Amino acid sequence: MSQWENPIVETAAGAVRGIVDEAGELYRAIPYAAAPVGPGRFARPEPHPGWSGVRDGTQPSPTAPQPVRDFGRLDLTPYFGPGWVRGEEYLTVDVRTPAADAGNRPVMVFVHGGGFVTGSTRAALYDGSAFARDGIVLVTVNYRLGIPGFLALEGSPDNRGLLDVIAALRWVRDSIAAFGGDPRNVTVFGQSAGATLTGALLATPEAQGLFRRAIVQSGSGTGAFTPEQARRVTTAAAAALGVEATPAAFAEISDERFLDILPALAGLDLRTATAADPLAGLSAFSLVLPVQPADNLVNDVDLLIGTNTEEGRLYLVPQGKPDGPADQLGELLFGAGTARMAQAHAEISTSRTYVYSFGYRSTALDGRLGAAHTVELPFVFDVADEPWLHGDTGLLGPDAAPAGLAAEVHGAWVAFAKEGKPGWVAYDERRREIRRFGG
Repeated sequence: MSQWENPIVETAAGAVRGIVDEAGELYRAIPYAAAPVGPGRFARPEPHPGWSGVRDGTQPSPTAPQPVRDFGRLDLTPYFGPGWVRGEEYLTVDVRTPAADAGNRPVMVFVHGGGFVTGSTRAALYDGSAFARDGIVLVTVNYRLGIPGFLALEGSPDNRGLLDVIAALRWVRDSIAAFGGDPRNVTVFGQSAGATLTGALLATPEAQGLFRRAIVQSGSGTGAFTPEQARRVTTAAAAALGVEATPAAFAEISDERFLDILPALAGLDLRTATAADPLAGLSAFSLVLPVQPADNLVNDVDLLIGTNTEEGRLYLVPQGKPDGPADQLGELLFGAGTARMAQAHAEISTSRTYVYSFGYRSTALDGRLGAAHTVELPFVFDVADEPWLHGDTGLLGPDAAPAGLAAEVHGAWVAFAKEGKPGWVAYDERRREIRRFGG
């Protein structure tokens, strides 16, 4: 094949055409489930009916309906992507591979963050070129967000966004070999909301056998709402829309209207007699579970888990707020739930637990952003030198990224995906080893 030819891969649903570039091959917007339209917006994901001919996989996918989120002076476009790009068929994956051959390479499946309401595979941060360069087949996943993805409605399955991720993993199991990947060596990794979803996979029997390893970046094993908390959000959403809280009634509401009412759901008091708000009022959407994932681990897989040292600064510094409460906020949102998940996994699982802490301090926003939430992502994806991440309002600030840190972090993720060993001693009761990156 010449460098100018567009490769074609045959999948069970149909053929898809990709592109060839210096990093290998890229196939975009491949459906893993049917479009979530009509009543399907609040139903389990259904298999895609397939297509005839060759599907164009050279262009990015539509995205899940989502609001615009404002982080003040900080440019988070590389993290959020372009926002809502309209189109019904957004339950899709992108596949970046060294080559669609019989390579049988390790597979990594990335679940994006965004507070359960934003994000997509189109975000520039999730470029998979470095993973393909290092022999990994990278799959990035879109899933339902906000009301269609996570609002609890009696008569509809809870956690539809999580069910989407599971459906994508089934697609990987059934189709990734055609793209040069090994379906028996799959590592799921996610950041923020995507990390919380990844952690939930460890507590979901339906996901058993679909992945071999998991990486939880700045998520929480205790970030789920209780059913009582979820009902409060549902009641408020139904009142704001002026409809009954039923799947049939909600199916008649436009996505635009769902986005319009999100401000009315902000700041709901979700504290109950038995549970605090695990998201501290920052989002009205999360998983809905009777038991936190950290207390219900059922899938015995290797786990790499950690946080950044100044997570909470992302929610304070860009808006010009005092950063004094940042440590407390970061511990509430991510630190405590990560520690609980790591401890539970080390105690219960027969597989290995690895813990990290990321401490490199971004010099963005006059040097105040620090080792905030999301700052590790450019190093994981080995794009930390890209100019669109720099400048005073860029995620990494005006200073150059420290030499070697991206290679160190990215290399650990690749090693974990390939062999289950990121390069340091496993965490256990006897030796609570934590690998510290960049600070």
